[in-house]
Amino acid sequence: MVSVSCASATLVVWTSAWLHGAAAADDVLDALQAWADLHEVVADDDGTATALDLPGPDEAPVGPALLLAALRRAGTTTGRLALPVPGDVRGLGGKGPLSTCALRAGEAVVLPDTGVGLVPKIVADGVMRWTVFDLPSASGAEHVPIGEAEHGLASAMRQAATALVTLDVARHRPNVREEIAALSTKHSKLEWPAGMPPRAVRVLQRAAEVTAILEVAAGDSPGNAKSASAMQARDDALRPLSEAVRRARCAAVEEAVRVLSDQAAGLH
Repeated sequence: MVSVSCASATLVVWTSAWLHGAAAADDVLDALQAWADLHEVVADDDGTATALDLPGPDEAPVGPALLLAALRRAGTTTGRLALPVPGDVRGLGGKGPLSTCALRAGEAVVLPDTGVGLVPKIVADGVMRWTVFDLPSASGAEHVPIGEAEHGLASAMRQAATALVTLDVARHRPNVREEIAALSTKHSKLEWPAGMPPRAVRVLQRAAEVTAILEVAAGDSPGNAKSASAMQARDDALRPLSEAVRRARCAAVEEAVRVLSDQAAGLH
């Protein structure tokens, strides 16, 4: 289970704001500090390294400021968040290093007009490395309207709530509401650009609440039992909710990128 917020979402939204004049480069770098004290960038292969003028796999990494400069030179205009899970790696160009690494991380940044994808990984205490991969093809990405994602999240939450009551999940756990509230707050404590659309923020916050419920439920023994059947029933109840969260997060980030781009277009 990955948290509702992730480094890739931060990079997509803030880089989009910067590319469209709604944020400064320093704002992007400051936002990334929420995920690690130090960020470094390296290309996965020599071809991608040459194309973007970034260090290759056998060279010393550089800082994210040079990544932003490379994206500007490459004419990058948009990006999107990918949250791959086993059986669904759409939008990552099929089987290859990018989809393999993104699946392991559970997240990626996709820059279709530049033909690359980026995957973050903690490589040392306080150090996050972004590896830039070639994107073989940008086809196959799912577009989910934010209204549909928001409705799906609410629907899945109602269904899961009913199932979890039936399964007695967290019934014997003291202060479970406080635990969920604390987790929800932790997941939603992130700064977003000034032009961030309120609906996207609302969906991300709701996804944070649902993710907190998922974390508490996933760590609980249904009905205080540890039988395989009880665990399976709990997992079956949580799966649709987890998928709804994933769709909602991607839709919210996509909506943010669209609105920030449209705002910039309206200023010119």
